[in-house]
Amino acid sequence: MGSSASPFADEPMTPTDPSGVGGKGGGAMSPSPEGAPGTALPDDPEDLTGAQKAATLLIALGVETASDVLEHLNDKELEKVSVEVARMRNAPSELVEEVLLEYRDVARAQDYVTKGGVEYAREVLNEALGNRRAEEVMMRVEAAMEVSAFHLLQTVETDQLTGFLRREHPQTAALILAHLNPRKAAEIISGLEEELQSEIMYRLATIGNTSPEMINDIEDVIRNQLGSVIGAETSVMGGIEQAAEILNTTSRSSEKNILDNLRDRSEELASDIKNLMFVFDDLTKIRADDLQKLLMEVDQEDLALGLKGASDGLQDKVMRNVSDRVAEALDEEIELLGRVRVSDVEEAQNRILEIAQELEEKDEIALSSASEEAVIE
Repeated sequence: MGSSASPFADEPMTPTDPSGVGGKGGGAMSPSPEGAPGTALPDDPEDLTGAQKAATLLIALGVETASDVLEHLNDKELEKVSVEVARMRNAPSELVEEVLLEYRDVARAQDYVTKGGVEYAREVLNEALGNRRAEEVMMRVEAAMEVSAFHLLQTVETDQLTGFLRREHPQTAALILAHLNPRKAAEIISGLEEELQSEIMYRLATIGNTSPEMINDIEDVIRNQLGSVIGAETSVMGGIEQAAEILNTTSRSSEKNILDNLRDRSEELASDIKNLMFVFDDLTKIRADDLQKLLMEVDQEDLALGLKGASDGLQDKVMRNVSDRVAEALDEEIELLGRVRVSDVEEAQNRILEIAQELEEKDEIALSSASEEAVIE
């Protein structure tokens, strides 16, 4: 299923508890328990909704494989399929077989479309399935697959895409990066020249409403340069949240360069991005020795108040990185605080984060979550 929509996607459905869908283990996934309300499936697979077909497929795959598949669905798809898994009663084996065959054909068609375009997929399927069946499959693909020119970008090698964006206008590059997953976007940004890095990130962070005409023009550029895929309506992404997410996975040198250049253009924008890049609970991700350095600089009252609203994971990490005496005192102080205002907790957490950022700017600790750092031997 990958990053594209499920071939069985259809209209939104009412949310329900998706319990039992995402666990690991052997055997088939469990539909509605015996005696629980369920949905009797029609005998004809043509009468199934897209979500029912996807649920039937996942149940047939078994919990372990289905769990792996679910990790690739977006929230909307996961919600719809989870609803149907929870509602479903036992499906007839003939119906399951028909659904599996349909999925096989649609998945093949999606693969052919990505590799060679719609007409290539149609020709191959005509040879394999015959004209009537091939046309049925292609109608499903074109109507439900939601492949856009941007989908193709996920399959392009990073080096190739970096070279492609280097030649494009920064606004075009920003819109394209907004449609990539943050890690791939970060790899591309890190491979660009410093001046271009900050120019693209500025435009990405300040993206507003983009006209459908501009999106179509950019899709045309992608098709002409990188291949032929189906055009489809696509939502505009971007903004400071995505800029922060991308910078969180770039190297520290790229991150510093981009933020420095953004400050020259807009101190407020750079500050907003920086604030989103690292939140209080992210302190669980920093190295123990860096956390210890930070804790030495933090006021204990602020620490107790900040931890009052922190996750159990962060509280545990802090307690493991202070002496037994300090940990005991912190526990007592947190207990004595009783009920506190959320705004007071957030202010204390912000003061701690300001100290953390000051220490990082002095190169005394590292807050970056980038997977790869530059190393000097």
